[in-house]
Amino acid sequence: MRSLFWRILATFWLAIALVAGLSLLLGRALNQDAWILNLHPGLDGLDRKWAKRYEQQGPAAAQDFLEQRKRKYRIDTQVLGESGQQLVKGTFPSRAAAFEARHGDDRRLPWRRLTAEYTSPDSGESYLFIYRIPHPELAAWHRASLFWPLSAIAIALVVLTLFSLLLTLSITRPLDRLRGAVHDLGQTAYQQNSLARLATRRDELGLLAKDFNRMGERLQGLIGSQRQLLRDVSHELRSPLARLRIALALAERADAAERDKLWPRLGQECDRLEVLISEILALARLDADPGAAQPIDFLAMLGKLQDDARLTAPEQRLQIQLDRDVQLEGWPDMLERALDNLLRNALRFNPVGQPIEISARRQAERLLLSVRDHGPGVAAEHLAQLGEPFFRAPGQSGGGHGLGLAIARRAAQRHGGELLLANHPEGGFVATFSLPLQPQDRP
Repeated sequence: MRSLFWRILATFWLAIALVAGLSLLLGRALNQDAWILNLHPGLDGLDRKWAKRYEQQGPAAAQDFLEQRKRKYRIDTQVLGESGQQLVKGTFPSRAAAFEARHGDDRRLPWRRLTAEYTSPDSGESYLFIYRIPHPELAAWHRASLFWPLSAIAIALVVLTLFSLLLTLSITRPLDRLRGAVHDLGQTAYQQNSLARLATRRDELGLLAKDFNRMGERLQGLIGSQRQLLRDVSHELRSPLARLRIALALAERADAAERDKLWPRLGQECDRLEVLISEILALARLDADPGAAQPIDFLAMLGKLQDDARLTAPEQRLQIQLDRDVQLEGWPDMLERALDNLLRNALRFNPVGQPIEISARRQAERLLLSVRDHGPGVAAEHLAQLGEPFFRAPGQSGGGHGLGLAIARRAAQRHGGELLLANHPEGGFVATFSLPLQPQDRP
């Protein structure tokens, strides 16, 4: 992963290395003797050439070589042997030597004194070279020699500027895109492909864009579902309210005998309205914090559902299969209501004489809790829409507002699982909770 952390770290380290290196070079160019000895053109190869002439041509040729160098570069040179004696006369006047002896290393001397030792590879003799360069000559050479260090500094500044600019753009441009996406999300105008290019990056900003895309898609889906829910709720509430309004209008105009016949209808419509509002509230409560998870006693839960089914539909028969090692932590009331909705759907469509099968079994690290009936099932093209609030498959008669499966699906999601709806291969319809046995973060 091309991490921003390593990019920033490498850039800063490069900047520090360049600044340190250039400081060292500039310091040598301005202050250190080694820099002058290595780069000054008047001293370049002087010791090697002088030693070769001295050993091959004698002291006169060596003295002549030093005088030529002085005339060209204004540098005085003395050469001492291993015993400390002066091998040639040199180019340093005796008066200047006396003046230097009186002042020692005082910086008020009009020249800079440099020393260097050279060992001849031919004879093995060691020579000590003493150079005296006048300050004006040295200053002029410094001014000329500053071109390379200053050029290096300028190049380094340009390189650092480009690196900094690229690094800044690599951070600010994605952040601008993210800011625009946040603004669009706040205006409910977020497009899922607005960060598609940024999400292809393999650094932290790319991961952030991917997470933001998922969050934006989720929020857009929630906003859309909430708007659709509000439209569906208003539509569903309008029907019983309209019937109540009509029944009340008829009751106002009817006589006492006819009015007594309308009261049961009014009560029935009020009951339907109460059931609808209860289911809407139950669906809304699933989004609230349910509190801490608790161990679920499936044996007691299924036994209670079986007793309720005997009271509401005594002609139906339930067949329960429960594995002994089934254990799950969750919210018993939420799961019981979801199972009750699935069982009510099964009771509505299951033919008399066929059992309703309820099973709870463990499969790997998941719990499969299913309710199967032997009814007509649901057309394949409508299976994907089952579980959406207020959706009812065409051709199905009976009561209900299409909220039972929505409540069951949301309960499964709160437990970290999902609700699987399908037609059974042997006929009928089967609804299955697939829930993880290990606790995990719930949406």
